[in-house]
Amino acid sequence: MFRYTHALVCRVPVAFRTRAEIDLEEARRQHEALCRLLRELGVDVVELPPDELHPECVFVEDTAVICNGVALITRPGAPHRQGEVDTVRAVLKKELGLPIVEISDEAAKLDGGDVLFTGREFFVGLSEWTNEAGARALAASFPEFSVTPIKVSPGVRLEGGQQGHALQVSEPRHLKALVSMAAPDVLCVSKGAASQEVLRRIEREASFSYQTLTVPEDSAANVLSVNGTLIHRSAAEAPETCKHLEGKPELQRRQLSVSELAKVGAGLSSCCLLVRRTRAARTF
Repeated sequence: MFRYTHALVCRVPVAFRTRAEIDLEEARRQHEALCRLLRELGVDVVELPPDELHPECVFVEDTAVICNGVALITRPGAPHRQGEVDTVRAVLKKELGLPIVEISDEAAKLDGGDVLFTGREFFVGLSEWTNEAGARALAASFPEFSVTPIKVSPGVRLEGGQQGHALQVSEPRHLKALVSMAAPDVLCVSKGAASQEVLRRIEREASFSYQTLTVPEDSAANVLSVNGTLIHRSAAEAPETCKHLEGKPELQRRQLSVSELAKVGAGLSSCCLLVRRTRAARTF
């Protein structure tokens, strides 16, 4: 489970720095480090050129859901991102030989970052970017698995307001920013309220029982499980989490920095589409 042969990534465009106060060169170094690590773990990395018309193209996770050798092309909830799927569709079909499934319902919204596949079932976050129609489209595409919608509440942060009063500001979150897969049958969540609430909702609705890896920092809830290795945020970005994981020698771990990419709410999983291509897949 969670063994992959290929990963599709997209290089960071110059336009990416318009999304926030981004150190572009550092963002590119961090992205390249992810690609190197995936290759070290035995994954063949396919790199798409940067798309200057779509500043968020680096977050390829949102453009497709891949399971059992089939690629469902999503309908990103942010209208300005919908053009990103065309290149991804072509590469998945022509270079990786995957069968392609399209969403016909024009009312559907579905971001890959809201889709959590446990290896046994799907959970779909109902968020700013994904709606019930999107969840139904996923269920129709992968009828061999149960698909459970999970409401994603926005996170809350404190900011200084007028006269020094604190304001609560809601931030939309993808499901996989709050819960991800740390290993087969192991959910990774943070101690934060939003992450814990999603975990409770999943545990109420799940068809299977899962273990839980709970990390101290909210930003560390998004991890990657690739070919037996847990990839998590670096000690510079999540020091308490790294200390916590040091006490779990049974985990084979690698850490990465994604501080610049995270400035626009991205996590480790956002920057790659992981594929397990079978021998039956076509090549061109």
